[in-house]
Amino acid sequence: MNRIDVHVIGEVESAGNGFAIRLKDAYKDALTGIDGFSHLNVIWWADQVDSAEHRKITLVDKPYKQGPDKVGIFVTRSPLRPNPIAVTVIRVSGVDMQKGVIYTPYIDAEPGTPVLDVKMYLPCCEIVKNYSVPEWCR
Repeated sequence: MNRIDVHVIGEVESAGNGFAIRLKDAYKDALTGIDGFSHLNVIWWADQVDSAEHRKITLVDKPYKQGPDKVGIFVTRSPLRPNPIAVTVIRVSGVDMQKGVIYTPYIDAEPGTPVLDVKMYLPCCEIVKNYSVPEWCR
């Protein structure tokens, strides 16, 4: 199997009534031009459920009320996956360029969670207008 090097660029922190994405000093400049974006995609590592056992899970019992009795892990948003990579669209409530911190009212990651990347949210690319889902997922 090929090896991939992934670098943690920061971590999730509690911040008052919300959360913060605190970047490592080496990545503060990567925030240049971020002003004006109301939302961002945050890619993070679900480290609290990362284990050899969890990485082997490929089929799970009915996770959705209307769903089939079993579904493949790729049909879930579970962090229990071959690579526990998660993506969350966050609303930006502020950015401190000097400190390298992005503030958000909510992210579905725990304080201390490693952040792998941050990308701008673009509604022209992120929203799929003509899509389909199975009947059980509607």
